[in-house]
Amino acid sequence: MRILFSGEVSVHYGQMYVASGEDGPELGGSFAGQTNGLCGGAVPGELFLVTGLHTGSVDLTVEAGGHEPSVDDSWQEIVEVSFLPQSTETVLMEWAGEHQWPLDLEQVSYRVRYSATGMDEADELGARTEEEPRQERYLLQFWPAPPTADTVIKQTSRTAAYWHGVARRLPPPPSAEEQAETALRKRLEQEKEEERLEAASWGGRLPSERLRQIGGNVSGMVELDPELVHAIAATTPQTQRAIAVWVARRALSLAGLCALDWVAPALEAAEGGQTLPAPFDDVDRVWDMLFTDQRVPETTVVSLRGNIPDMSQQAMAIPALFGAVEPDSLQAAFDALYAAAATYGPDHPALFAEVRRAFPTVDSTPPQ
Repeated sequence: MRILFSGEVSVHYGQMYVASGEDGPELGGSFAGQTNGLCGGAVPGELFLVTGLHTGSVDLTVEAGGHEPSVDDSWQEIVEVSFLPQSTETVLMEWAGEHQWPLDLEQVSYRVRYSATGMDEADELGARTEEEPRQERYLLQFWPAPPTADTVIKQTSRTAAYWHGVARRLPPPPSAEEQAETALRKRLEQEKEEERLEAASWGGRLPSERLRQIGGNVSGMVELDPELVHAIAATTPQTQRAIAVWVARRALSLAGLCALDWVAPALEAAEGGQTLPAPFDDVDRVWDMLFTDQRVPETTVVSLRGNIPDMSQQAMAIPALFGAVEPDSLQAAFDALYAAAATYGPDHPALFAEVRRAFPTVDSTPPQ
């Protein structure tokens, strides 16, 4: 047989594992329905290995071969279980996963033989320091074989007898129907929790599929007024576009930009459903003009999060115009509205109230 691992493994609570699934083994489930209590294989893809030593390091060798090896009667304890890896990656691991070693195993059904010597001596020692001699040795062997019940081939120590007794007193594993019912219940609970978390992130109720697909500043709007977000999403594309250009004008007006000869034509184009004219066909040029045109007012506003006291109100307003002409009407509404809210700063609730008054269908849109 070829050696997959040979060396020291630290154990805690007399445990070490082989795992190929997402979860680590646990005592009760791993030995349910078994006659042996040293190598738990009741959970698919997992092996729970019991040692006599409570805390310290033990010598372990892991081997794999193409056929069943002969039984070496020099070992004091010998048990066998079946094992089917649940993934292409199987690892030997310490109690809390501090260290892991990959085991080169195929994803096929194996028979596993776990042999031990010196369990009673190690059990009496309890914990072993690095300076103290090792009292026990372990061997784990894999070979391809169809699944069969676990078995105790040899037992000589009181420690092994104790753990075999523990395993035999455990309740039987759940039936296939019970496992399916448990899996279904777990999936439904997970789905319910996912829905709860999603609803919480959208202000207390689940979003429409349309809302789920929107990016941009929708998350920022949800933080400010989730009910308004849901209401706007439930309106027509025509209303959404009308909201977008309406709030863009409100933002530009508040920032004192509407009368500028390079802003007014762009705002009129947005309101007419047309492409923004120069300089708004070049984003960089717009920002250059905003900060170099001596006619541009210089007013500040506190940021929406309240952490920046002197944001340029004019710089907050310009994105509302770009947002208003987004191809997607719902995206346009949210991007323009969020930029307008940033222009209003702490007074943004007044803007939202104006939106509801100006667009009654938004204020009366029922929850979905």
